Amino acid sequence: MTVRKISAAYAGGTVGALVGSLLLWLLGSAGVTAMMGVAIHPRLTAAWLYPRLVWGGLWGLLFLVPLLRGRPVARGLVFGLAPSAAMLAVVFPGTGKGVLGVGLGALTPLLVLAMNAVWGVTASLWERSG
Repeated sequence: MTVRKISAAYAGGTVGALVGSLLLWLLGSAGVTAMMGVAIHPRLTAAWLYPRLVWGGLWGLLFLVPLLRGRPVARGLVFGLAPSAAMLAVVFPGTGKGVLGVGLGALTPLLVLAMNAVWGVTASLWERSG
């Protein structure tokens, strides 16, 4: 495994996190998350964005696993399930938002899956180009 592959995977995860985070911010700002009944409407600040970028890069290291190579969209969707599972089963319950984050709204799991699908596909396409 080369440094180039590791850095491409990390960078892909970071770029995916940037794209997904900006999309989530836009959805919140436009009132889409509120229309879904989901109480997620982040403010675009460094304090909110920075940890998302770092974690996105770390999750991007999943792309070092040789699974579904040559199928970047499928690969991104599959790998996007890992951070979704962590958020829904560990982070949300640990912060008092309930199992699957339903304390934020019944459609929270769907929003999380969608945002991590965006992360995964973006990260996969970026990593593939590296």
